[in-house]
Amino acid sequence: MGKFDGKVAIVTGGSRGIGRAIALELGSHGAKVAVNYHASAAAAEEVVAAIRAAGSDALAVQADVSDPEQVNALFKAVTDAFGKVDILVNNAGITRDNVIMMLKPDDFDVVIDTNLRSAWLCSKAASRGMMKQRSGRIINITSVVGIAGNGGQTNYAASKAGMIGLTKALAKEIASRGVTVNAVAPGFIASDMTAALSEDILKKAIEAIPLGRQGAPEDVAKAVAFLASDDAAYITGQVLVVDGGMVM
Repeated sequence: MGKFDGKVAIVTGGSRGIGRAIALELGSHGAKVAVNYHASAAAAEEVVAAIRAAGSDALAVQADVSDPEQVNALFKAVTDAFGKVDILVNNAGITRDNVIMMLKPDDFDVVIDTNLRSAWLCSKAASRGMMKQRSGRIINITSVVGIAGNGGQTNYAASKAGMIGLTKALAKEIASRGVTVNAVAPGFIASDMTAALSEDILKKAIEAIPLGRQGAPEDVAKAVAFLASDDAAYITGQVLVVDGGMVM
């Protein structure tokens, strides 16, 4: 028996990186997983195949989760296929980094829309069914940048700080219906982006981490799985930082 047997999860931005690891982790414990993607159809289907090979069920659903109509279509597709939604992981996110004097308004707007607006829209859609069934888990993937800030990322930091505020406000709104809302704040996690860094930059970044290493996507995924489980039933409105001690 898996701890998520009978549960249905949606992971936005679930085709690559942290989202992929989260989808695989939930699926490995028995959840049926909807892998949302924007453009990476082949990668999403690979995640679906891996979950099915591990013995659970999954489907890939394309949607721009910053668009309300596409969010509604995503949730309809999942409920038509699996009947309900028990776990929502708001992971979809992008960066458009630059110093503020060079940052274009469009680069601010697209980051806010993709990272924060999408989390609000998906949480709104998920809340209806979760409140009706009087159970559910919403987990927002924020960032240590939303806590500590980072030069050249005013747009990204604002979006991720906003996700923390969203987490706390929504947790208060729907706790009485048995739905918890929490956030996970990753630090320096190994990814395609960090792999492209020079050896010198990578070395300096790791030196700033007390545990002395980059995190892996699986480190974040296991934190998400904990917050999605019954073990975390009395935890809501919290931000779990997964950063090796970088911003303690």
